[in-house]
Amino acid sequence: MALTPFQRFKYNLVLRFIAARDIPLIGTAGVRIVDIDDERCTIRVPLKRRNKNHLGSMYFGALAIGADAAGGLAALLENRRHGNAVNFVFQDFHADFLKRPEGDTHFTCADLAAVRGAFVETMRTGERVSAPLRVIATTPSKFGNEPVAEFRLTLSVKKRPPRQTG
Repeated sequence: MALTPFQRFKYNLVLRFIAARDIPLIGTAGVRIVDIDDERCTIRVPLKRRNKNHLGSMYFGALAIGADAAGGLAALLENRRHGNAVNFVFQDFHADFLKRPEGDTHFTCADLAAVRGAFVETMRTGERVSAPLRVIATTPSKFGNEPVAEFRLTLSVKKRPPRQTG
């Protein structure tokens, strides 16, 4: 199920707020949400002057931001479903760069079921849980759905301890 234009606008507004408050580099890269459903989320990083390397393709740092944002958005949405009761972070990051992304690049994480499973497990046990995520980057204007990069990230989640009062 694709997002309606209003839903996309709303999600992007939330993303901009979170980026400005917590991770300004995401906003600097121009990350925008393309689509989200129960199985996958896709974000776009535009090829603009700040994101280019000396060859005119997307700088690997901007590619890393895109992969982080796609996987992080999946975790953020799941955390909201759990009342923001979980701390999450990426514990490792691996990238394979396959082609030069010479246009706006889409980053798709189709492992939302793994994210949900990790959150459910940490809420049940209170223990730290890790979930491997795969993010595929494509440059539709140049290569269609053919990957230009593949990322493997490990999401680490842990239930927050109860707040002490008094």
